[in-house]
Amino acid sequence: MAEEPENNEEAAPEPEAPPAEEALADDAAAAPPAEQAAPAEPVNQAAAPAEQAEPVAPVAPKERRRGRRAAKAAARPARAQMSPEERQADRDAERGRKATIRRTRRLRQREKARAARAQTPVQAPVEAREHAAGQQKTRQGIVVSDKAPKTITVRIDVAHRHPRYAKIVRVSRTLHAHDENGDAHIGDTVIVRESRPLSRTKRWRLVQVVQRAE
Repeated sequence: MAEEPENNEEAAPEPEAPPAEEALADDAAAAPPAEQAAPAEPVNQAAAPAEQAEPVAPVAPKERRRGRRAAKAAARPARAQMSPEERQADRDAERGRKATIRRTRRLRQREKARAARAQTPVQAPVEAREHAAGQQKTRQGIVVSDKAPKTITVRIDVAHRHPRYAKIVRVSRTLHAHDENGDAHIGDTVIVRESRPLSRTKRWRLVQVVQRAE
């Protein structure tokens, strides 16, 4: 066998790796310098005022109502086309529904008023009580005229509460009373009593002068 020739040449030494610190330094030198951020300048509010919002023109109340109606109409679902007969039938049905609601409310109000009258019985008027007892009516009023001989005109002021609307209603009426001695004069507060017919217009007689006119 042929023997392999011996390799007398020594292996070349491997190059040593550069230290890590030197590699980092080389990379930093090779890299381009980073852009440095400019320092933030303080904002001067007085010098550069903030952008102001554009002034909003005032909207009239009618325009606001019109806008609300338009938005409501847009949100309402579109109704299908109906014939005149169908529209009339729909209208009659709505009227019947409202009539039923009104009828129910009125019945409830009547029942409530009936219960209230039962709890607080209404006292009969003064005139009815006087006639029921067989007594002559007596009224107090103010003399508005004493021109006629032995006759005075008396104004009777009456205030009562309306039975339905609960409003104070003031009513005044005049009557002629017989004054035999001419004791009452204009402005006096007097009491008159019902009597037999003394003339065509006189059915009352002076009883007492309560307060003289100043």
